[in-house]
Amino acid sequence: MTTPRESATLPPVDLPYRIVWRSRALRQGAHRSAQSGAGGLFRDLATLLEYPDPRRIDLRQSLRDPFGATHVRRFEEKSQIGVTMLLDVSGSMGFHGTARKMSLAADLAQVFAAAARRSGDTFALYAADAEVREELCVPPTRSRAGETGMVARLRVYVPKPKPAAGIVEAARKVGRKRNLVVVVSDFLLPEAELEALFDALAGHDVVPLSIADSQESAALPSWGLIELADLETGRRRLVAMRPALKVEWQRRIEARRSFFRRLAARHGREPFEITDAIPWDRLGAHLAAGA
Repeated sequence: MTTPRESATLPPVDLPYRIVWRSRALRQGAHRSAQSGAGGLFRDLATLLEYPDPRRIDLRQSLRDPFGATHVRRFEEKSQIGVTMLLDVSGSMGFHGTARKMSLAADLAQVFAAAARRSGDTFALYAADAEVREELCVPPTRSRAGETGMVARLRVYVPKPKPAAGIVEAARKVGRKRNLVVVVSDFLLPEAELEALFDALAGHDVVPLSIADSQESAALPSWGLIELADLETGRRRLVAMRPALKVEWQRRIEARRSFFRRLAARHGREPFEITDAIPWDRLGAHLAAGA
């Protein structure tokens, strides 16, 4: 096994995430808003009765109106949004292979938090294994100091041999106000829990980021005894591999991946897969494309 790669110093990454929905927040920011105001891009025309702002009267449109209605121009405001990361810290996220999964997760948290702060958005992080890990959670903030402490805790955290069932409870902490929710996990949850997770995030803009290590899916032998370790429970067992079992194993792995992709697409965005290292350029293009 190769030595696990700890994340090197991050490059100057700025993730240009984009939303295709309109924020309803009153605080000014960098995203399209459902609010109308005096600045920003021209949005549409309305009658003075609908939008009583005589400073924005459009004389040309008012004179053309056959019913004599007075029209005003409405402009599109820019608003903030909330960016939330849901982080799976279950046993399988502690895998050490070509890379260390938690180092990749910490890199993602650091870059997303910085990108949100630069855009004037809030950033929150909720982590869970079998339960919500309060010591890793960060409520919505724009604080650079809070961001630094959060990343430091993630870089030294060693996941325990526990399942990821608590991530559904963590998802409920996001609240009802629409957020951009980045879910970072290897998504090795049972299908019922995956469905419960996406159901809990209904109404949000969900971006699934799937972390994998190439050594997890290294080629299985067709014959022989292999020892398997379940990182979610800590249990080990010896398996006699044979061609029929290998084919069935691979079929189940592909079926799980297909189910996850369909589920994610049905709830919004296609999942973005990260194996061994984060392709920042491709990730930026994926986020900039919106839903």
